[in-house]
Amino acid sequence: MKTLKYFFWVTDIGFMIYWIVTLLHIIPNEYLFKDYNNPILSAWNWSFLPLDLLISFTGLTSLYAYKKGNPNWIKLALISLVLTSCSGLQAIAFWTLRSDFDLSWWIPNLYLLIYPLFFIPKFFKNDQI
Repeated sequence: MKTLKYFFWVTDIGFMIYWIVTLLHIIPNEYLFKDYNNPILSAWNWSFLPLDLLISFTGLTSLYAYKKGNPNWIKLALISLVLTSCSGLQAIAFWTLRSDFDLSWWIPNLYLLIYPLFFIPKFFKNDQI
């Protein structure tokens, strides 16, 4: 859990910051993804809000449970990791289908897709995290 907690903090707080920034329209137009103002693409982006907030909730709650010695932290952490990877996969699949290879959007989503894959197998060994 020593290393995983840093990833959870960065990812879960990062999701909350991203959605606040998105809600307040703080991202400059030149950094928005292609066709950002298209209502369908805007809806696609906002469709990630419940998933991302659930990821943050389960990740941060698992940290709290771990600190309190509650063994349910393991289930919460695993849920958070799986959902995080799914979130990244969905975004990368979408950008791939659109043939849109903007590193400013690919890098964070590849991070979401890949980092959980290093931790998930540890939950299935006896030395869980």
